Amino acid sequence: MAVFTGPHRERRRRREPHPVMDFLFTYYSHKPVRLEQWDPGPGVVLLDAEEFLDRPGYRREDGGVRFDPAAAPDRIRATAGFVHGLLVATAERAPRLGCFGMHEWAMVYRTDAPRHGAVPLRLGAGGTDRVVESMPLQCTHYDAYRFFTGPAAPRNATEPTRERQTELEQPGCLHANMDLYKWAYKLAPGCPSDLMADCFELAVDVRELDMRASPYNLAAHGYAPVRVETPAGRAEYARAQARFADRAAPLRRRLIEVCAALT
Repeated sequence: MAVFTGPHRERRRRREPHPVMDFLFTYYSHKPVRLEQWDPGPGVVLLDAEEFLDRPGYRREDGGVRFDPAAAPDRIRATAGFVHGLLVATAERAPRLGCFGMHEWAMVYRTDAPRHGAVPLRLGAGGTDRVVESMPLQCTHYDAYRFFTGPAAPRNATEPTRERQTELEQPGCLHANMDLYKWAYKLAPGCPSDLMADCFELAVDVRELDMRASPYNLAAHGYAPVRVETPAGRAEYARAQARFADRAAPLRRRLIEVCAALT
């Protein structure tokens, strides 16, 4: 994880914002030091590991130390129950690949205060608004939809809410697949660190597509745009979205198994 956490710390030291990577350390609240921390998950007995007894859910067993779900804080079991239901429901649905990343465009529609104000819009404000007006908005993810501007929200095909999250979440959604990392760290220390690392690395790659398909001009940061305002760009986006859905599926299944072991 140092390949990601090290540069992030250096950017923070220099007070240098990064419109793509910062999201993984700010919107997602898991601290870099905790991302670097190793936990084996349930069922593994560690020898000469007394220091793990300072972490919630660990206890002595068979001459060593292991994480015991029964000894974990209630919050971990409650989280595991919710996440299990959400991920099972998501996994049972077919991926929907028709949103074309327009959630990022809807977040700057008809506003003078875009979320990344220091980064220019590729098409300018007027051009960005015209793209939003020319295409349907089909966002199913509440935590993307809630950042839509006031004029953009009524244009969406559905009205996602927190209460409808389990009903609407689907495996083609970039944010649902990035969120596998969030669910992994919310289960810590009950989630094996290798699984959390795999989810984080998926989130890094998905975030890159998310922002390359956005209305922002990220050339100064080395990112070529996916021009979803064109047919070719939309096809490119959908192909990448499908690949990420395939990559996320086994991670989602592994998280479902972890949740079952924690409840």
